[in-house]
Amino acid sequence: MPSLRKAVSRAEDILRAVEETVGYSFADRSLLQAALTHPSYAAEHAGAQDYERLEFLGDAVLGLIVAEALYQALPESNEGDLTRRKIAAVSGARLSRSAEELGLSDAIALGHGEGAHGRRARSILENVVEALIGAAYLDGGLAAARTVVFRLLGDLATPFEPPRDSKSALQEYTQAHGLGLPEYRVVDSSGPPHDPRFAVEVFVAGRLVARGSGRSKQQAEKAAASAALGAF
Repeated sequence: MPSLRKAVSRAEDILRAVEETVGYSFADRSLLQAALTHPSYAAEHAGAQDYERLEFLGDAVLGLIVAEALYQALPESNEGDLTRRKIAAVSGARLSRSAEELGLSDAIALGHGEGAHGRRARSILENVVEALIGAAYLDGGLAAARTVVFRLLGDLATPFEPPRDSKSALQEYTQAHGLGLPEYRVVDSSGPPHDPRFAVEVFVAGRLVARGSGRSKQQAEKAAASAALGAF
């Protein structure tokens, strides 16, 4: 797979190299340019469009493409397993690592305030990958977006190893989306000592997301986490 770690000095060279890397040629190059433009650069250059809106769209498109691939590849998997595998597939760490390995950091337009370190910041690399997917979708529809996703993340038909349990999966999801750590609260306990029942509520970013129950606090927390994953 081609890398962008070459001597690229002109904007046209950079765009062409990105197209080669992602395996798709854009009809509207302005979409590609925007996908590679950090808000700090746009703030310093009048008329420049940044990647934030494309990132928003690309996040949703990526989720659909991965969900479809896993649904087709794993016909025996239930909803919870598919959800955990999807989270593993689109994690921020995976997206940023792919962008770094392909040298996409070298193509990002940054403002002076971001400095050289900004090119390899995990959050920026993740945002650019999602923006590229969103740009491809607007330019060429789902077929174009699939091409970019498969080129950047590999064959999605290959099952991804999910986190060990629903609590781990929920934590990965909330941290990847900037929502902090989930908070579990025991709201009820009942039953005799030999057969107790616990009810737990899980909160994300201060908002009640789901509730679960079980014969131990840990079991109830896992049930609540599993229900929360289905709610996102």
